[in-house]
Amino acid sequence: MYKFTKTKLKTVGELMIKTADGVEFELHLHNVSFDDKNEVIEIDAGSETYWIKGNDIIYCWIHKVGVESEK
Repeated sequence: MYKFTKTKLKTVGELMIKTADGVEFELHLHNVSFDDKNEVIEIDAGSETYWIKGNDIIYCWIHKVGVESEK
């Protein structure tokens, strides 16, 4: 899932992920770096830094802004 997440983020620029423990993160090209050797994603969230193992990601999705659901 590490390689897929890295490729997809570079393609779309913003990506949501969920880890095996249920935590969700929003990834952006400007605040994420990838450690290919260890397959770890580092997120610089300003006041906090997160390190996520690629194998801990269970799924990801694209956060669509401005899409209204049908009622």
